[in-house]
Amino acid sequence: MKKSHCSVSIVAAATILLSSTLPIAPAFAQTPALAQDGPVYGSELQGFDYPYPVSYFKFYSQRQDLQMAYMDVAPDPKAANGRTAVLLHGKNYCAATWAPTISVLSKAGYRVIAIDQIGFCKSSKPENYQFTFQQLARNTRDLLQSLDIHQATMIGHSTGGMLAIRYALTYPHQTEQLVLVDPIGLEDWRAKGVPPVSVDQWYERELHTSADRIRNYERNTYFAGQWRADYEPSVQMLAGMYRGPQRDLVAWNSALLYDMILTQPVYYELPQLKPPTLLMIGDKDTTAIGKEFAPAGIRPSLGNYPQLAHQAAAVIPHVKLVEFPSAGHAPQMQEPDAFHAALLRGMTDLRAAD
Repeated sequence: MKKSHCSVSIVAAATILLSSTLPIAPAFAQTPALAQDGPVYGSELQGFDYPYPVSYFKFYSQRQDLQMAYMDVAPDPKAANGRTAVLLHGKNYCAATWAPTISVLSKAGYRVIAIDQIGFCKSSKPENYQFTFQQLARNTRDLLQSLDIHQATMIGHSTGGMLAIRYALTYPHQTEQLVLVDPIGLEDWRAKGVPPVSVDQWYERELHTSADRIRNYERNTYFAGQWRADYEPSVQMLAGMYRGPQRDLVAWNSALLYDMILTQPVYYELPQLKPPTLLMIGDKDTTAIGKEFAPAGIRPSLGNYPQLAHQAAAVIPHVKLVEFPSAGHAPQMQEPDAFHAALLRGMTDLRAAD
């Protein structure tokens, strides 16, 4: 397969949807509630409804019983193609955020599995867990096998893209195609100057999570200073867990996950990817984990997605690069019509070229 590249530009359409270090004890003490400025959800997003029925994969891992929430959406019977698409969410999103993409893929004939990983959203928040991309990939593989799915197109956004890369590296024969939507991990932030960040530092930071902080971060980093009302449900979805009585447990899991992201690069293994890959990039994205901890002089050099996209496309063996010049970190939300057209076209092109 030859590498190819194209750009997509469209007027944005409306998306449908929705400092001190603290010691940590094994059991979490309750912390005072934050001011209530929106809905309150449980630590497993109890009270927030998903767009499709939610099922749970119950399994035993690291000496404890856990459950992974997922949506299993059947294809349109008139278009069913026998293929499965697995959707992997980003750090600040949940499986529910994929609602418009689930609908598009289902209508195009795909069975769609949208997963909440352990530590996120409606899935378990363990007090003690060694979070690794290898472990999350194995959990995902075990869930798919329980559903009698042995090959799928893996579609990962942001942190989900990093996980999709690890999944494809670990289970290449079970990965029919790989779709990476503004994946983080296209650079090694530590090698570029981000200093070590302890889990305690991450935890202290996460305890102060609020809707305003999430919104401001996403506006500035994800959407190039722009904001629309249809982005707000995903902010409230996440912030609601931090308003709840177990926000300390939510913050602790988030801290462990940030440590995993920063310390487990996939960047160096991109040339080893075997599945045909669709790389979809919003050129206005500036996401870089740990940027706030980096010296001010190097921050502007981190998260340069147009540059990172072309560098990745140069080393991934079987790749098609699609850029969205006016979009940021979440083109599936910002330019849904253009994104979904490019997604379906790209998946078809990869099959034809394979």
